[in-house]
Amino acid sequence: MSARSLDLVVLGLSLSSSWGNGHATTYRALLKAFAQRGHRVLFLERDVPWYAAHRDLADPDFCHLAFYDDLRALDSHRRAIGGADAVIVGSYVPEGVAVGRFVQEHARGATAFYDIDTPVTLAKLERGDHEYLSPELIPGYDLYLSFTGGPTLRRLEQRHGSPAARALYCSVDPEAYLALDRDTRWDLSYLGTYSPDRQPPLQRLLIEAAELAPHRRFAVAGPQYPSDLAWPENVERIEHVPPDEHAAFYAASRYTLNVTRADMIKAGYSPSVRLFEAAAAGTPLISDVWDGIETIFAPGREIALVRDTADVLAIVDGWSEEKRRSVLAAARKRLLAEHTAAHRARELETHLQVAMDRRPRSPIGRRATVAQL
Repeated sequence: MSARSLDLVVLGLSLSSSWGNGHATTYRALLKAFAQRGHRVLFLERDVPWYAAHRDLADPDFCHLAFYDDLRALDSHRRAIGGADAVIVGSYVPEGVAVGRFVQEHARGATAFYDIDTPVTLAKLERGDHEYLSPELIPGYDLYLSFTGGPTLRRLEQRHGSPAARALYCSVDPEAYLALDRDTRWDLSYLGTYSPDRQPPLQRLLIEAAELAPHRRFAVAGPQYPSDLAWPENVERIEHVPPDEHAAFYAASRYTLNVTRADMIKAGYSPSVRLFEAAAAGTPLISDVWDGIETIFAPGREIALVRDTADVLAIVDGWSEEKRRSVLAAARKRLLAEHTAAHRARELETHLQVAMDRRPRSPIGRRATVAQL
């Protein structure tokens, strides 16, 4: 536990709804563990209809969740933002540039940008696309927390002027993803929202594998897939799996597939939350290949890496049950030692405290704590 309790304000894409985004599960695990360390958290979420219609956590017990309708309504939270020890703005927040300016203007504690989409963000900046972050905002954040580690962190500091870029990977709450004993429903499954740049590898590594292995069963779960996509008869399509059913979904699979977006493969060091979820749930991982994956799980011992359809089928059809169980046990052991939400909460605490020490707070006015809101 920290030497003292911190007041943290987070302005993120969504905490209340996991529909069509991976941000909510990341924030839930991280902030729950952060609160368990004795800290107070206020999460501010833009109230948008597509998440309002699919809320699966409207009243979290680990933080205070408040919605705001627009930038004008955000002004009602100025006191909390100004009084917090630290304020985090997340990627893909609606009107994120204006939100970032507001935070940098009014926060007296440390400010941070939490990029759950770092390679995508940097590709956007190169195209002049400032949907939620602009170049001039980066040096104004005391801390850049990145879902991507490795060389990207130096790039953020040296090329974009971040005072401190630090990796803060996703994680999992092992209490929410217990290894379950479930009857096998599928030989290989995939869980993820549709993305055009993920579809070609999904086609190669799962759909074509299903076509060549009609005796095997497959599943693809996640929203926003085009209605005109053709699926083999042995591929079950599931529109949405809520977070509280993720563990059961994974546990019903002999293996689960990780497919990485093109920008994240290019950057490397960008582990997806599905890696950690599946490992926690006790399902062996099959993943595409990218730089840095060996720093997360050991290839061949804790995770299976594949490049084409033949590689996938060699595992699904060729691995013995002993080999399969050995890999899943090793991955879960590694997860519990390095990649839980508790590990990330400690990392976040350290990063914030260093940023706070670099930026002494000026005692302007009376502080409003999250507990008083």
